[in-house]
Amino acid sequence: MDAEILRDLDRSHLWHPYAAASPAVAAHPVVRAEGVRLTLADGRELVDGMSSWWAAIHGYAHPRLDAAVHDQLGRMAHVMFGGLTHEPAARLARRLALMTGLPKVFLADSGSVAVEVAIKMAIQCTGRSRLLTVKGGYHGDTFGAMSVCDPVNGMHHLFTGVLPAHVFADRPPADYGLRPGVPGEPAPDEAYLRHLDEMVARYAGELAAIIVEPVVQGAGGMRFYHPAYLRRLRELADEHGLLLIADEIATGFGRSGELFGCDHAGVRPDIMCVGKALTGGYLTMAATLCTAEVAECIGVLMHGPTFMGNPLAAAVADASLTLLEERPWREEVKRIEAALAEGLAAAAGAPGVREVRVLGAIGVIETVEPLDVARVQEVVMAHGAWLRPFGRLLYTMPPYATGPDDLAVITEAMNAAAATLSP
Repeated sequence: MDAEILRDLDRSHLWHPYAAASPAVAAHPVVRAEGVRLTLADGRELVDGMSSWWAAIHGYAHPRLDAAVHDQLGRMAHVMFGGLTHEPAARLARRLALMTGLPKVFLADSGSVAVEVAIKMAIQCTGRSRLLTVKGGYHGDTFGAMSVCDPVNGMHHLFTGVLPAHVFADRPPADYGLRPGVPGEPAPDEAYLRHLDEMVARYAGELAAIIVEPVVQGAGGMRFYHPAYLRRLRELADEHGLLLIADEIATGFGRSGELFGCDHAGVRPDIMCVGKALTGGYLTMAATLCTAEVAECIGVLMHGPTFMGNPLAAAVADASLTLLEERPWREEVKRIEAALAEGLAAAAGAPGVREVRVLGAIGVIETVEPLDVARVQEVVMAHGAWLRPFGRLLYTMPPYATGPDDLAVITEAMNAAAATLSP
């Protein structure tokens, strides 16, 4: 299709995420994705610094993942999961159970749905309906998930009056990971640990569960917090008879430098949500996992997506996790972390920059003022990278396969965008 016709059709009919129906800035047509590069309709190649919203950890058009989809397509594209089962789902569930230590696996459509299922599990298991979380969090765009996102500074504040009222502790101090130009790592804040103690004790009788993003707060601010706070929440949940829900949708499968965010703290949740990187960015699928004890106390779980356990998605997810286990992802993520810390150091202390921080394969430049997204994207694309900033955050989560030269393209593009900021 001619690029201009494609743009016209897009403007006439498509509604993009977090955008007006008729956006002021047109979307950029992509005609090919291969390796870690996107090819636009005008012929430009861009290094993808976003992994398609953190999902394409292996890059694009990986032959093993392509083969898994083709092979499964020749057998069965979809079949209902009510009363039926199939090999791709069974294999995937076994692999997830072994990876997480959580034996019961509910396959969902998306990350937001996985969080909805986790909330339902907690409510059905305990008979209580309130949750405790921390400010600065993000858990998805459906109503249950929105209700545990940051109620003031989050992107869902427009719906505050119609969402269930949960309990919010203060934001965890952002005191973990690498800070270019800032030596050392602070010890856990004892005052914040006491704050968690007080909040859980005050509301324990009303609570079904504690829900948090382990160590990394993603779309709520790209903040990294000390594992000691997560450990304390595990201890408090045990002390007060609450469930701990870990939203690992963004952090799962190696992104933070550990296989799961909970591994930084050495804890296992009662319920875990995974998604995004689960299928390597090929198809939409997520999962909610839980202990045998939680599953037993729930009995019949009242949820059932039409496309639950989709065989195509399950087959490519199993292939993606097999590939992850076989590749040296820890070394790859450490290499990316070092390259991002070194490459973004130039932005630390620059006018208009509040902070630069890095953890695993996540690099963030936080600015003083909100970014002009269209203007920033022009700059980074001119430098050969694809990034999607929001709010005051210019960040990257590149595929693990991203090599040194392409990482340099990403960091140079980010530095160039930071250099355009006003003090």
